[in-house]
Parts: sequence; structure tokens; C-alpha cells
Amino acid sequence: FFFQSTPATSIPTVQVQGQQINLQPPSYTAASQHAEQMKKPGQNFMCLWQSCKKWFQTPSQVFYHAATEHGGKDVYPGQCLWEGCEPFQRQRFSFITHLQDKHCSRDALLAGLKQDEQGQAGNQKPSNK
Repeated sequence: FFFQSTPATSIPTVQVQGQQINLQPPSYTAASQHAEQMKKPGQNFMCLWQSCKKWFQTPSQVFYHAATEHGGKDVYPGQCLWEGCEPFQRQRFSFITHLQDKHCSRDALLAGLKQDEQGQAGNQKPSNK
């Protein structure tokens, strides 16, 4: 069967330091908005922007969400508000690259979740060390 090809102009791309960053939404069906905070099976990556805490299945979904919901031109606050990040003033394009490199790689997201879990555990002794 055939796939409809969409014109390239419909996908927002950002040119950052010579890299083309594709802001095409990852292919997944959006869950109903009110159930966002609930972690569903297979969702192992969390957006750690300020008090967002939404769960996603892949790092690219977190990146797309953060780039559009927190880094969009009408909402971007001028600095990265990711948990544990230095709130330096950044241009939006610089922020998008920073987001991809520092926060939305698989390793960074998994490390961020470990820190978040430790923070929530509070005074409990670390288990099985």
C-alpha cells in the first residue's frame, strides 16, 4: 500500500549550529489530557521540567514534548527550567540544542529519574547496596 507523503514545509525544523533538528512529532497516539501524570506500561521516560512530570515511551517523545510545550516561541521562559539545571539565560535555538544534548538523551533521562526517585525516597536507607 501507499503512504501519503506530506510536504516538507509542514514539519517544523530548527537549524542549530549547522545541525538540522527535526521537530516532527514522534508517531504515537496522544493519551487523553487529564490522565497525563499516570505512568502507563512502557512509559519509562519522564519530563523533568519544573513541575511537569509527564511520562513518555521514548527519549524522542520527551524531547519533542519539551521542545514544543516548554521551549515553544510563545512559552519559552528564556532559560532551562529542567530539574537540577543551571537557569542560564539562553536563546531558544541554543536551548533546543541544550535540551537535546543535556536532558533528552536516553542516559540523561534515566539518570534524572534515578535522582528524582532518590529525592522522593527522602530519608529511607538505600536498598540492596
